[in-house]
Amino acid sequence: MEEIEKLRKENENLKQETERLKSIKENQKKAMIEKASQGFPMSRPAFGYKFVNGKLTPAENFREVEEIFEKFLIENISLTKLAQKHNFSVNGLKKILKNFTYIGKIKFNNQIHDGNHQPIISSTLFNHVQNKLERLGIKKN
Repeated sequence: MEEIEKLRKENENLKQETERLKSIKENQKKAMIEKASQGFPMSRPAFGYKFVNGKLTPAENFREVEEIFEKFLIENISLTKLAQKHNFSVNGLKKILKNFTYIGKIKFNNQIHDGNHQPIISSTLFNHVQNKLERLGIKKN
């Protein structure tokens, strides 16, 4: 009986610890959602950007992003060839072509927020690329 009581107490302690950890996780997620809603990115900088004093800023290679979007939209080039030309995997290229960061937005937790950084491409170019990806039946990953 003593052993059963000891196990019950241990089980109760584990339940309490699990609840405490869940609460911490929920608070962290709320804080991250709040930060994203204020326009701050929640991950490392996207290709073509860098952090300068904690702010997302176009990097030296930012024009390459525009070139990737324009080539994909205008030229009849496969994702594979375009990815090879810019030294990316096909999945890496698809992530670039679908990344809202490039139009000044932050996507986090399946929500899109206005970013507080400079866009690299126009919303029009981005939307035309999304339409072409959809027409071609290209999924995110």
